[in-house]
Amino acid sequence: MAKAEIRNQIRRLRFEHGEMTQQELAARVGCTRQTIILLEKGRYAPSLALAFRVARTFGATLEDVFQYQEAGGPADGGGS
Repeated sequence: MAKAEIRNQIRRLRFEHGEMTQQELAARVGCTRQTIILLEKGRYAPSLALAFRVARTFGATLEDVFQYQEAGGPADGGGS
């Protein structure tokens, strides 16, 4: 199975929402600032619940915030 990667738009969305700090986002979604840092760097795949809380904080859909991509595959993660 190919290695998957989850990309995200968290950093961009924070700045589009009043230059929200990592700490402010962490407090709103109920995690630590370190978790937000790891998410933004692509070093941590969030739980489904955390992903929903992040998306809702920005008034966005999961797909607006997170993109699933298999290595060497299409960005939509579609496949068999």
